[in-house]
Amino acid sequence: MNMRQVQIPEGWEIKELSAVVEFQRGLTYSKNDEVDFSDNVVLRSNNVDLTKNKLDFADLKYIDPKIEIPENKKVKMGSLIICTANGSKSHLGKVALIEDDYNFAFGGFMGLITPQEKLVSKYLFYLLTSDSYKKFISELSDGANINNLKFGDLGHFKVPVPPICEQQHIVDILDECLSTIDRSRKNAEQNLRNAKELFESYLQRVFATKVHGANYETLDSLCELIVDCEHKTAPTQETGYPSIRTPNIGKGDLNLENVNRVSYETYREWTRRAVPKAGDLILAREAPAGNIAVIPDNIEVCLGQRTVLLRPKKERLVARYLAYLILSKDVQEILLSHSTGATVQHINMKDIRAFKIYGLSDLKEQNFVVRKLDALRAETQKLEVIYQKKLTDLEELKKSILQKAFAGELKTVSAKIAQAT
Repeated sequence: MNMRQVQIPEGWEIKELSAVVEFQRGLTYSKNDEVDFSDNVVLRSNNVDLTKNKLDFADLKYIDPKIEIPENKKVKMGSLIICTANGSKSHLGKVALIEDDYNFAFGGFMGLITPQEKLVSKYLFYLLTSDSYKKFISELSDGANINNLKFGDLGHFKVPVPPICEQQHIVDILDECLSTIDRSRKNAEQNLRNAKELFESYLQRVFATKVHGANYETLDSLCELIVDCEHKTAPTQETGYPSIRTPNIGKGDLNLENVNRVSYETYREWTRRAVPKAGDLILAREAPAGNIAVIPDNIEVCLGQRTVLLRPKKERLVARYLAYLILSKDVQEILLSHSTGATVQHINMKDIRAFKIYGLSDLKEQNFVVRKLDALRAETQKLEVIYQKKLTDLEELKKSILQKAFAGELKTVSAKIAQAT
């Protein structure tokens, strides 16, 4: 929203942020000042939730109790804490409203914005979560090597200032509208989780008997080949052969939206050991370890780093059956229980080859299971699309309401709220 292009209501003013607030930079301290626990709590960037714009007290920092913290380095109820420096530009400028007397300090990469008397704190908070503010911050940080927000620049943000009574009225309306949207969002998120859990629960029941017992066969004995792919990164291009990396391996299917492509020469070099065929499976050894996808018809691919090519023996094993088996909860836990790496889980090749499948069904039964799982998965995905669209629509509605609020147009949103929620 460009304030210069909006016809503001009578009695409103447009002022720069620097004219209606006071700004204070945070407390600087050294690593040696940090302790395991004390009454000297310092809020940092990670204590402001980027999505919810609320304080998050999960990871507090404590400093030496002998350090006397000045009052102007402590957050005050009714003020806004703002991130002024961060390694990620998406966190730059994020804010949270201080709604209690916490007696906490705020760190050197943070700032405190205190509204003057003619500005309602929560009105300003809502404004600083709007798209117009986010766009302003984004334009300030574009091209900067250091993600550092200067108040001299931030202070130029345009603030529509209605009379105090109207600011409070806008806050009351936004509280009600956004609370309704938040309840609908939580319901949609729960419905989305339920849809996913329904399929995963059924998947687990189907394969519960395939991970224990007396008689078993190894994956190595059920596949014609199991090839470990550890190619170095090759130059990519806009056209050519898809190079399947772990991010392209989903839960049963390949995701080719952001696939890297390589030249014919690279393709030939990488497929010397085995040419991937339709019906083969590609397993991710890490990031995210355990995901597996079936190569579809009419596509030639080569495999990137940290992937494994599996080719089930057609007389013994249906490819999609094996994919569903490996994606089931119990099997995932077994595979990942052998993984190595403190930061990134990595599945060993010997564990993949030696993986045991108990009581393998005949092909007729495997195909029956696959048809049932495919049908349930299709219905689940339909529900996921519906609930995901609901979440997207609610987010767009929230943006629209905030835009209208600061243009004096909130009276027109009631019908939209009712329809969307």
